[in-house]
Amino acid sequence: MKTAFIGAGSMAEAVITGAISSGALAADQIHVINKCNKERLEELKSRYGIHTSYDTAEILKDSHIVVLATKPKDAKDAIQKVKKHLSPSALIISLMAGVTIDFIAHETSASHAIIRAMPNTSATIGKSATAIALNEHVTEEQKMTALALFSSIGLTKIVKEEQLDAVTGLSGSGPAYIYYVAEAMEQAAEEIGLEKEVAKPLIIQTLLGAAEMLSATDGEAEQLRKAVMSPGGTTEAGIHILENKEVKQAFVRCITEATAQSKRLGLPYKNPIQQ
Repeated sequence: MKTAFIGAGSMAEAVITGAISSGALAADQIHVINKCNKERLEELKSRYGIHTSYDTAEILKDSHIVVLATKPKDAKDAIQKVKKHLSPSALIISLMAGVTIDFIAHETSASHAIIRAMPNTSATIGKSATAIALNEHVTEEQKMTALALFSSIGLTKIVKEEQLDAVTGLSGSGPAYIYYVAEAMEQAAEEIGLEKEVAKPLIIQTLLGAAEMLSATDGEAEQLRKAVMSPGGTTEAGIHILENKEVKQAFVRCITEATAQSKRLGLPYKNPIQQ
């Protein structure tokens, strides 16, 4: 199934890596175009054995899937360049944050099957938490193709398009929140006298173990936390500090603000007919 990637950034590469590794796509089915960075195209071609080109018409010819992987600010230009070469039956998948399905449909001036996807940076190691939203023209076969593609880079959930801002705030930006926690744990480890080479593996395994516990048990996060706490114990003493500093509330505000920012960034792509 010929698949064209418009854009050659890190997220495009993550999807390509996962698709090839899982067998969702063969390397010789993948074509990538990038507007100016020849070295980047050569790098991807050498690394994965895929096809690269600057010829938009050629790369889109007979493509079953077209993945828009440019920066959101370049969305209009990218769509304008590809729309006249799109096959009517092509599935358009957008990785462009904030760019709505209606905007893409309006700019392509056709009734294309369109899917918006919101992966996160853990896609680079096949551990993304991805949400996708579909328009009414997506067939069952196209939906299953998209699910196979994104499942190759991690977990995939289908959501309503209006939920994608919340997904962006929660899991799209989510890895950074966890890294922030890890930073704090690293700083604390240094202050309490643990060498970095000792502390870092312990921190990583602690985070991995907690994630596995959440996944493997039926318990809620609150229940699992309370199960670790003993009256008068060390965990209770530590949690008491977090509660006094309103850390949970800060995380809630963090995610709601990230969600609000996603909505603000998407405003230029709302109501495309009025533009």
